[in-house]
Amino acid sequence: MLKGKLLKNLNDTEGIDIQYKLIDATATGWWGELTLEDFKRIEDGSNYYIQFADGVKGSCILNKKVNKAVSGLLPLYCYRFRGTGTVIR
Repeated sequence: MLKGKLLKNLNDTEGIDIQYKLIDATATGWWGELTLEDFKRIEDGSNYYIQFADGVKGSCILNKKVNKAVSGLLPLYCYRFRGTGTVIR
């Protein structure tokens, strides 16, 4: 899994550290799965931006995968992200 950041908007300088796996990317959309590196409450389905390992950003929607928690001290959930269009360089 690659490391990136989950941003609430494009001007966000902090972001949340994530590990992600980009599963498929086409000219019309892209999707994959991510987990947060630290426990944070995030809203399911809200619009976020992902900053990928190479610095490219893309707008996406998150959905929590039910019954797919990552084992650890705090509940770290696995999320599916879905973006449309091209990414921002």
